[in-house]
Amino acid sequence: MNRILITSFLLLVFYSNAQQSLTLEDCYALSNKNYPIAKQIDLLKQKSDLEVDALQTAKLPKIDLNAQGTYQNQVTTIPNPLLEPLNKDQYRATLDVNQLIYNGGLIDANTKLKAAQTKTQQQQVEVNLYLLKTRINQLFFSILLLQERKEILIFKQDQLVSKIKEVNAGIKFGAILPASEKVLEAENLKIKQQLSEIQFDKKRLFENLSSLTFTTIPETAILQRPILITEETTTNNRPELKYFDFQNQQIEASKTVISKNNLPKINAFGIAGYGNPGLNMIDNSFQPILLVGLKANWNVFDWNKSKSEKDALTVSRNIVASEKETFLLNNSLQLQEMSNEIQKSEAIIKDDAEIISLREYVEKSANAQLKNGVITTSEYLVEFTNLYEAKTNQKIHEIQLALAKANYQVVKGY
Repeated sequence: MNRILITSFLLLVFYSNAQQSLTLEDCYALSNKNYPIAKQIDLLKQKSDLEVDALQTAKLPKIDLNAQGTYQNQVTTIPNPLLEPLNKDQYRATLDVNQLIYNGGLIDANTKLKAAQTKTQQQQVEVNLYLLKTRINQLFFSILLLQERKEILIFKQDQLVSKIKEVNAGIKFGAILPASEKVLEAENLKIKQQLSEIQFDKKRLFENLSSLTFTTIPETAILQRPILITEETTTNNRPELKYFDFQNQQIEASKTVISKNNLPKINAFGIAGYGNPGLNMIDNSFQPILLVGLKANWNVFDWNKSKSEKDALTVSRNIVASEKETFLLNNSLQLQEMSNEIQKSEAIIKDDAEIISLREYVEKSANAQLKNGVITTSEYLVEFTNLYEAKTNQKIHEIQLALAKANYQVVKGY
């Protein structure tokens, strides 16, 4: 219930106050709320409640209404002329009531088993939903990278337009060759192409993100770069670990049910009705029938069936343990890979600022040389492009670092 309230609040915030802003956590919440398999969590709970109600009815009296009429070719006879022989046609109508008194707690054990099974199934759904986070990360940061590239390209285009104006002025005064403008115009068209490509790529990625979150996310939405902190801790909160624990709980609950099956069972019963003959078999007339009693049943020897079933469950527990061990091993390898990716990106980013600083110095020098007619526009354009390529690389490395940190948190279970 708390998760539904929180998700509803996030949806309200997204659609009312933050139409143009979307965070990574918003995407996670929307996916958990709207993805089709998310509905199974509540459906599994409803199914379990109904099945438990059905199990509990075994504690209530069992009432059967029976009626029969028979004809037989022979009846029991007694060599006594004073006794009327029994009729060959006989009739009986009874109301049978059976009440469970003791069955060793088998019903409660089955109820606990059903609860354990439901928890396991619900956790499997949680695992499937959690795995969507990696796909959401990839889409989210791909869009974020396109946003950053677009901003750089627009700024680059503005600078280029200003440079074209300067060159036009130089052409008028004869300081610069007329063909120089064409070089810059071609570069400006190239930027327009790149912006157009970004727009179409963003549209495709937003459509994919909308599909994963089952929400219409407008292309105008601005994705907020998350602030991610990776901590080197031994704690692992992956939902798969809970899933393995629930599987073990289900196995133990199954063992308990098997043990309860071998305990004695006691039932009280009562029969009330009317028949011919009644309980007095020599009274050849319709008589009331009333019978009450206790019935006990105990399967004292089952040819080691219970032992075999428990042994099979022990093997199942070992299988779960091996699956958990394999998962933790693969998870550890993933964490190491993500950690290396983070360290690599951090090392690369350290040099980006210095590279940009040097490229800015070279671009300013080339700009001055272009104004003085020392170099051509094509030569200046090389340095101008190198500068914005360095700025683009910096953004790419920053997004790669953020993606690596986000994936690290997903692999860790945060």
